Amino acid sequence: MLIDSHAHLEMPEFDADREDVIVRAGRAGVDAIITVGTNLALSRRALSLAHRHENIYATVGVHPHDVAKAGDETFDELKALAGDPKVVAYGEIGLDYFRNLSPREEQIEMFRRQLDLACELKLPVVIHDRDAHEQTLRMIKASPVRRGVFHCFSGDWDMARQCIDLGFYISVPGVVTFDKSHKLHEVVRQAPMEVLLLETDCPYLTPSPHRGKRNEPSFIVHTARKVSEIKGISFDDVARTAADNTRKLFGLMTSAPK
Repeated sequence: MLIDSHAHLEMPEFDADREDVIVRAGRAGVDAIITVGTNLALSRRALSLAHRHENIYATVGVHPHDVAKAGDETFDELKALAGDPKVVAYGEIGLDYFRNLSPREEQIEMFRRQLDLACELKLPVVIHDRDAHEQTLRMIKASPVRRGVFHCFSGDWDMARQCIDLGFYISVPGVVTFDKSHKLHEVVRQAPMEVLLLETDCPYLTPSPHRGKRNEPSFIVHTARKVSEIKGISFDDVARTAADNTRKLFGLMTSAPK
């Protein structure tokens, strides 16, 4: 019934036990996982993993941390990868003004370029936005892209409302289980369930009660429970609606359990 809409199973943190992690996810009720590329090499790994598992799908793109290393050949290869039927979105792309691992000017230029490429490919986008809310929204509004998700949403309700008005989904990470995440709690409370996705962003952002451990898709049950508590609706309704939203956005071939 659950879908992890944003994981990084292709990353080295899972090299020792990746198959066990996937089995545990299934046992926890996770029907599908989107594993998200963040550069060319990891996009290739994500797609390779998706080919080996019927219920895993991939995205391709260049994360803002890596855009300084990307060039024309990178995007030519990503465009070729994006033609694979198991690629369901373009991303993770965007801006990160918290760590600034790539110069801001290059982040902005490459974000614009990748938005245009996603539009050309007719794929939804997976947006990374950290401490860059105004610039990210400005660039989305200036682009023709109106289908995608703000992953690991970190803005307030006013920003969330603008994203929703632009046609985007809001993705809720395990951070929502933290007692001090008041801003995210308010976004979850106010947003219609029909625009929310659930994600782990594993191996990062491990939810309570597993903080301090590596995150993995099976832990998404804790995120769903917290959303259920905040919204005052059943766990099953949260899981089912978020999964349906994920299928709709990414055009997944999996069907909802009956």
